[in-house]
Amino acid sequence: MSLTRVLRRCTTATVALAAATCLLAPAAASAGTDAVTLPPSHVGFDYQIGGAYSPPSGVQVVSRDHGAAPASGQYNICYINAFQAQPGAEGEWDDDLLLRDGNGDVVYDGDWGEAVLDIRTADKRRRIAAKVGEWINSCADKGFQAIEPDNYDTFTRFPEFLTADQAKAFASLLSGRAHDRGLAIAQKNTAELADVGKETGLDFAVVEECGANDECDDFTAEYGDNVVVVEYSADGLRTACTTWGDELSIVRRDVDVSPEGSSGYLRETC
Repeated sequence: MSLTRVLRRCTTATVALAAATCLLAPAAASAGTDAVTLPPSHVGFDYQIGGAYSPPSGVQVVSRDHGAAPASGQYNICYINAFQAQPGAEGEWDDDLLLRDGNGDVVYDGDWGEAVLDIRTADKRRRIAAKVGEWINSCADKGFQAIEPDNYDTFTRFPEFLTADQAKAFASLLSGRAHDRGLAIAQKNTAELADVGKETGLDFAVVEECGANDECDDFTAEYGDNVVVVEYSADGLRTACTTWGDELSIVRRDVDVSPEGSSGYLRETC
C-alpha cells in the first residue's frame, strides 16, 4: 500500500471541452460489452488532481479531478474519490452510507479528514455506486477517456471493518458503470489486489510510489506497460526510472499536487 496519498481538491478550469477527444494514437482494448481506449504507454504524464493547468511540453496523458475540465488534445483520466467522502462532505451522503465503529461514530481517514464509506453490504455498495456513477457520467460528458477511483485500499487501512472481497465487489460495480459510458477504469494503488485487477473489470493502473515501495512489478504483471506511475520523492523517481523508465509513464510531483506557478509546485520526469 502506498504510504503517501495526495490531497484531493475539486477544481475548475477554463480549458475548452470540444477538443478533448483528440487523442494521441492510444491503443483500443475491449472491456465489458464496450470497447474502451487505454492511455498510450511510455509517454509524458502529468498528475494534476490538485489543480488544473496547461500541460507541460511533451505530455500526452493528464489526470484531473472530476470537477475540472479535461485538457485539450490529451488522453484525460478523471479522478474520483470513490471509497471515501471528500473532506467536510459527509453531509452529502446518507448517514447509513458512512462507515461507523462499534460506538456509532463515523470512521475517518485521519491523514486527510475523509469519512470512509460503508461498502459492507450489496445494498450499500449499490447506493454508493449510484452516487459515484453520477460523477462517472459527468466525466464521460465532459470528454474524459478514463476514470481513476481512489481509495480502493481502504480495506487495508481499516481491516477491522472492511474486506478485500467487499472492495472488489464495489470496484466491479464502478467498472460496469464506466464501461457502459465507454470509459476505461484504472486500478488505483492496492498492490494486494493487483493480480485480480482484470477479473474486477479494471483496465490499467495509476500507482503512487510503486518505485519507492518496490511494487511496480506487481502491477506490470497484471497490466503490462499500461501502468501510470506517480512518485513523490527523489529516491522513488530514481528507482522507478532506473527499472521502468523505458516502459512506463512516470512523473514525480509534490505531495499536494500543486498547480504550476503556485508555492510548492514540483514536477520531474525520467
